[in-house]
Amino acid sequence: MKRINPTPCILGICLIFAGSCQNSKELKQIQPPVAKKIPTQLEKHGDVRIDDYYWMNDREDQAVIDYLNAENDYYQKMTAHTKKFQENLFLEMKSRIKEVDSSVPYKLDGYWYINRYEEGREYPIYSRKKDSLDAAEEIMFDCNEMAEGHEFFNLKGISISPDNTLASFGTDTISRRQYNIQIKNLRTGEIYPDIIENTTGSSVWANDGKTLFYAKKDPVTLRSDKIYKHVLGTSSSDDALVFHEKDSTYNTFVYKTKSRKFIVIGSVSTLTSEYRTLNADDPNGEFKVFSLRDLGMEYSIAHYDGNFYILTNRDKATNFKLMRADENNTSSEHWQEFIPHRRDVLLEDVEIFRDYYVLSERENGLNQMKISRWDGSESYYLPFNSETYVAGASVNLDFDTDELRYYYNEMGAPYAIIDFNMKTRTKKILKEQEVLGGKFNKDDYTTERLWATAQDGKKVPISLVYRKDTPLDGTSPLFQYAYGSYGSTIDPYFSSVRLSLLDRGFIYAIAHVRGGEYLGRPWYEDGKLFNKKNTFTDFIDCSKFLIEQKYTSPEHLYASGGSAGGLLMGAIINMAPELYNGVIAEVPFVDVVTTMLDDSIPLTTGEYDEWGNPNDKDYYDYIKSYSPYDNVEAKEYPNLYVSTGLHDSQVQYWEPAKWVAKLREYKTDGHLLFLDTNMDAGHGGASGRFEALKETAKEYTFILDLEGKTH
Repeated sequence: MKRINPTPCILGICLIFAGSCQNSKELKQIQPPVAKKIPTQLEKHGDVRIDDYYWMNDREDQAVIDYLNAENDYYQKMTAHTKKFQENLFLEMKSRIKEVDSSVPYKLDGYWYINRYEEGREYPIYSRKKDSLDAAEEIMFDCNEMAEGHEFFNLKGISISPDNTLASFGTDTISRRQYNIQIKNLRTGEIYPDIIENTTGSSVWANDGKTLFYAKKDPVTLRSDKIYKHVLGTSSSDDALVFHEKDSTYNTFVYKTKSRKFIVIGSVSTLTSEYRTLNADDPNGEFKVFSLRDLGMEYSIAHYDGNFYILTNRDKATNFKLMRADENNTSSEHWQEFIPHRRDVLLEDVEIFRDYYVLSERENGLNQMKISRWDGSESYYLPFNSETYVAGASVNLDFDTDELRYYYNEMGAPYAIIDFNMKTRTKKILKEQEVLGGKFNKDDYTTERLWATAQDGKKVPISLVYRKDTPLDGTSPLFQYAYGSYGSTIDPYFSSVRLSLLDRGFIYAIAHVRGGEYLGRPWYEDGKLFNKKNTFTDFIDCSKFLIEQKYTSPEHLYASGGSAGGLLMGAIINMAPELYNGVIAEVPFVDVVTTMLDDSIPLTTGEYDEWGNPNDKDYYDYIKSYSPYDNVEAKEYPNLYVSTGLHDSQVQYWEPAKWVAKLREYKTDGHLLFLDTNMDAGHGGASGRFEALKETAKEYTFILDLEGKTH
């Protein structure tokens, strides 16, 4: 795109107020940025859309940067009166977190692995101890040192070589999720000079301890499409391509089975899976297709004792079933049923041990863990007695153990990491989350699960938490959150950060809308493609129910969602703006039609199974009917706080930027509208553990200020 010379008059920006804000009169003097309009005609299927803000689609254009900075300046000046409270809120949330903290150690190949935090430092330190937890600590990676000089830093994918001497790892300093892989000698501390660029960050060692497999990304679309093999001591430019996923709707990745016998290449789209396996002792061999892809058939594989166990939806097993196949005959015609499909139980995962296997299930929205002996002599469920909890398998790397490690927390009580002896049925709590400050008492809070009736008669669950002294007469503020896409389930988890709302009289609600898998796979299927609007109407119907039941009122109801949940926010304020006093949209996916028509944008082609391909007119028309950007109208909207990151690879910054510009043009109210762009970060926001709290403090301050609760 042609570069445009930046001038204030081109952007139409007039920021006439200088100094801090003290009252509403001064606030009204501050004029918001007015983005220039350059009509761009977009035509598809004979339908013409005029996009006045299409020009923002160029992060190299200085005029774009100037506009984003102007919006940031406007946001800062309009909220200057809350800055002290925002800082205090950040310190309050930080004060509940144990600064000197460490993970529960886990053992692998004679070493105990730990990641820990030190006081006042943003990033983890990864370390290990040989044989005993009393042994001397070996620091593998101090991310605080590695992050120096970078506004953003993330380390992922630590993979230890079979002889315990080397570690491969990936780092991202831009926040585009494009990682550079390097190798560190854990004995000498030397980081080898070779850098493998533009990867997913994850890698896996063959059993020879010198061959490394990893996935690279397409430099434009950021789709992981190639698997390479790197041999220690050679240049990364000589790495051999071992697999190329040419179908643009698939992503590929590589891992090693828990049995360590096989290297596995996975290739998946939203609806279809395919795997290839290679004996880890033979890194120069050829990968063998496990079972050919069959459109609509999903499967994943685990290996144990000469067999593969296949979690799959084959043969219309909507909620998945578990199959078994001999490791030498793995195509689907050889699969035998091990755990049958159940209409009312979603089978989510299986954890394999020497004498036991553990099924992770979900029934009526609730997590379940079923423990069974391979010989069939016993089978039982772990007992969970709440309706608002989260439970699941934690780090279980050892086959030869009777101990299952799992996590558990309730919406009103902190998490615990627990070792459960599957033989004796006894448990040991290894760690409980500490909420510091001396003010938290879990008995001060109560949780509920309610069921709202959707417009089509479906019952939509809502998980709630609030202080027991919170009035339930319609006067209390309520923060309603949801995601509702990709089958991703938002469980009723505990958050110490959330206490800053609860202790100021807020009710916190998670709406388990369609598009997630809270009520099984059909719940997801009923909230995607041509059923996508169910996600939006479910959220609205939950809001109406909470108002009708006197938990809150439109004057005190706030909604929040991020990414695809930001699309949800954009849709609900177009459909029912009168229900909400304020809305937070984090990195919102709001320009759905234009994005889904541009297959050069990262992730687009892989999204067709979720939203539909608008190159098909039926999908085009349906997506256009709900796309938030395309449905902005001249009417009143709630108060809005919108956030984005300049380097976001998941939802490009220009989507929320264009949306805010168009809302400024069309909305007829005097409500607040803020665009807050992190010029250094991407989709996940700030990278430090405390820096991220500052972003939450901004969001909470926005709604607390609307409620007049600024202390």
